[in-house]
Amino acid sequence: MTEKLSVNDYPVAEQRPELVRGGRGKRLDEITLDALQAGDAGIEDLRITPEALRRQAEISRAAGRAALADNFERAAEMALIPQQTIMEFYELLRPGRAADKQVLLDVAARLRDEFSAPRMAAFVEEAAEVYARRGLFKFRY
Repeated sequence: MTEKLSVNDYPVAEQRPELVRGGRGKRLDEITLDALQAGDAGIEDLRITPEALRRQAEISRAAGRAALADNFERAAEMALIPQQTIMEFYELLRPGRAADKQVLLDVAARLRDEFSAPRMAAFVEEAAEVYARRGLFKFRY
């Protein structure tokens, strides 16, 4: 992202379609029914990209919605993490599922080291602290 976006660029797909690309780099106008039928476009071209999520964060921040921007930035980090891994982490974040604080700290380390997701790692570390304070590591299920 080199160009600064503003609230006037929202929604990007309508206001600035030239900036929107799918997972394999195709422009929106290249993802057509004919392209799908010919096998020249597929599901990967419809997936949201980290870049698109970072653009949404930039616009949200420009609109004064910092918390929403933070969520988009974390989502950008997660966009390329395999779905199965996300579901494993999600399950451990449910109260009563992780045995102790270290389990969540291990998830945070994986996010940071294996997936280059420092914002998500910090989020999980914060959750580990809150869960410890509130006694949410007690196994329930």
